Amino acid sequence: MSGAPTSDLTGWVASPFTGAGLTYDCFEKGSGPGVVLIPEVPGITPAVLGLADHLVAEGFTVVIPSPFGVPGQAASVGYTVRVLSRLCVSSEFRAFTANAHRPITDYLRAVAADLAARTPGPGVGVIGMCFTGGFALATAVDDAVLAPVMSQPSVPFPLGRARQIDAGVTTAELDRIAERTRDDGLCVLGMRFSEDASSPRLRFDSLKTRLGDAFEVIELDSSPGNPGGFAKTAHSVLTNEVREEPGHPALAARQRVVEFLRERISAN
Repeated sequence: MSGAPTSDLTGWVASPFTGAGLTYDCFEKGSGPGVVLIPEVPGITPAVLGLADHLVAEGFTVVIPSPFGVPGQAASVGYTVRVLSRLCVSSEFRAFTANAHRPITDYLRAVAADLAARTPGPGVGVIGMCFTGGFALATAVDDAVLAPVMSQPSVPFPLGRARQIDAGVTTAELDRIAERTRDDGLCVLGMRFSEDASSPRLRFDSLKTRLGDAFEVIELDSSPGNPGGFAKTAHSVLTNEVREEPGHPALAARQRVVEFLRERISAN
């Protein structure tokens, strides 16, 4: 079986972006409607760039903020642990706190609003993965975000039931998002593996209760003997677990993301 798609920084243009009092480099490439791709820990790895280049090839302008890690560096256990250790104590990310406002999401909203103002279409999509999965949902407080995608959201870390059901946003933020689903037709796409304890099913269940049909869920089977051949530890739906093979479940999930983005942010 072939490995997950990867790429490098070739063709990506980096420039600093300041918003909400924070400044980070953002990498941009492509043309067409805008998508903010928030990297998973440990950062903008070759696997994240593989997803990003796929989105570019599908006709989107993609911006990847770099709030942590070394852009282009491959993931390793030591590298991941070092980055995660810093993030766990950072007030910008608040990894353990339920019902928490995370300052990094204000920055990401600013990135999304800037991209929406200079790309075609009615708004932008935002994809968050793993540590940043819930950040994509939080950006949907802003009217510019029309297609939030949460892939295996793991913050707050699911220690205890209160954190397991927490979607990574404040009550006020979730109220606003629910209001947008009712009044503006906003929809949210969420993905996880069935046995992934770091992105608990309770989190998705609570969001489904609140958002109803406006929350589309893709749950990939990672139970023993599953037809996709996924390990019980499978986690990264859109990056490490994707195989460019017809009928592969993670490949189908990635294709649904592209369709979701086109439905929501393509210019009419």
